[in-house]
Amino acid sequence: MVPTFAGYRRENGRIGVRNHVAVIPTSVAASSIASHIAERAGAWARATPHQMGTSQQGPTQRQTERVLVGIGRNPNVGTALVVELGIEDIDAADLADRIASTGKAVEKLTIRETGGTQPALEEGVSLVRTLNEEAKTARQEEADASELIFAAECGGSDATSGIAANPAVGNACDRLIKDGGTASFSETPEFIGAEHILAERCTDGEVRERLLERVDQREAQAGIMGVDLRGAQPTPGNQEGGLTTIEEKSLGAIAKGGTTPVCGLVEFADELPVGVGLVLMDTPGYDVESVVAKVAGGAQVVAFTTGRGSTTGNPIAPIIKVTGNPQTWKKMSNNMDVNASTVINGEPIENVGKRIYDELFAVADGKRTEAETRGLEEFAINEIQPQELAEVRK
Repeated sequence: MVPTFAGYRRENGRIGVRNHVAVIPTSVAASSIASHIAERAGAWARATPHQMGTSQQGPTQRQTERVLVGIGRNPNVGTALVVELGIEDIDAADLADRIASTGKAVEKLTIRETGGTQPALEEGVSLVRTLNEEAKTARQEEADASELIFAAECGGSDATSGIAANPAVGNACDRLIKDGGTASFSETPEFIGAEHILAERCTDGEVRERLLERVDQREAQAGIMGVDLRGAQPTPGNQEGGLTTIEEKSLGAIAKGGTTPVCGLVEFADELPVGVGLVLMDTPGYDVESVVAKVAGGAQVVAFTTGRGSTTGNPIAPIIKVTGNPQTWKKMSNNMDVNASTVINGEPIENVGKRIYDELFAVADGKRTEAETRGLEEFAINEIQPQELAEVRK
């Protein structure tokens, strides 16, 4: 029997597991005010402050716009307020229109036009409270696995990640895909050394070639910065956690995507398809940016594995924390949602995978994750670097 949950049906047909009012700044100049607006408006408002400037190069600006629009279009968002200082290259009205094309109510606030910080805060809070009344009219109905996009992420990995937590999340992804849903993982640098395994799982030659091309590009970018990823483990934290090479880390990292065929690969923050199986996303290795990209792509829930421990959350999508390290579970149990360290003591991965799958549907049905309970929310947008711009212009 396919499991179900009660979600919020949007006008474009997608279903959300939360009903947030998103407060979306167009630049770092508007981010602080966006955060204050959300804080003053109420617990249902979620701000997405970020570090991107008021002026950006073309490819970088387009990527930033893609992220911000994708966040607003995520089905966990019921309504949205786009906040700008008023001097940005990004057109806030255009962003609002692109989000509103989903049928959601969207408003725009320009800080300069309202008279500065205090008037902007007052108007912003008023707008968000009105938007919340609109969001509360969303129809809640039963939905099943075929309407979920489940994102898998890892951060603070150690030797237990590839042995316990990642394979258990992968088992949950396999279960979701079997029931008709979509799973996605990213962090392309963490494919290096295991890319041939993923390539063999691709459903067609085009996906395979794009996958290998993206891995080559990420490796070349590291090379420009003087880092040789092959045969090394450049991350001190991973070294302390017992991972000796990038290949060892990558073999463990790809396990969180399960064992099903790779049906597609999308660009950073591109829309993830619904009900198609396993889809990869090309992102850098920074976990906060990677999570944000998949949420901008439409993921409603994220599984985040960590061996050494992590407190990372997200303002829009609930994050289910999974650890395979018994010491991390003991020391940070108030940050963790699922204890996968039982695998170390002999519990079958399939059993833990089932527990994670059950947790996915409990969270989709409204259960708050530890990160949500503690208000832990991080948001960052990947800034395309000069060496990446060279690749874009080829």
